[in-house]
Amino acid sequence: MDRTVIAYVIYLVVSIALTIWVARTLSRNGRVFLADVLHGDEKLADAVNHLLVVGFYLVNLGFVALYLSGDDTVEDARGVFEALSTKLGVVLLVLGVMHLGNVYVLNRIRRRGLLEREQVPPVRPQGRVAPAPGA
Repeated sequence: MDRTVIAYVIYLVVSIALTIWVARTLSRNGRVFLADVLHGDEKLADAVNHLLVVGFYLVNLGFVALYLSGDDTVEDARGVFEALSTKLGVVLLVLGVMHLGNVYVLNRIRRRGLLEREQVPPVRPQGRVAPAPGA
């Protein structure tokens, strides 16, 4: 088998495994965060979590597939490692950026929700006070 094909197979196996691992980790640990962002609505948190995981898979696996092709022919074992390190490094960076982007957006939503909760008085107003004369 051609060394380039071997590099492609290793790249696909490792990239897909990393994508699945990251998606499962984010899904499992992000559920609690989403429940907080969505004011304790567990069903909605599960639905949003599932949609985020599906989007994560689509974007990352699409990138892995597009980034599969290479211009260089791998001629020796060193070339296999060089090609894999470049491709896997870029995939890991994309996974990290996707993760940070998700956390940033969800944190913004969470902050907005916290601000809205703070604007609601804890007790309904019980009366009005007339303004002081001369004020």
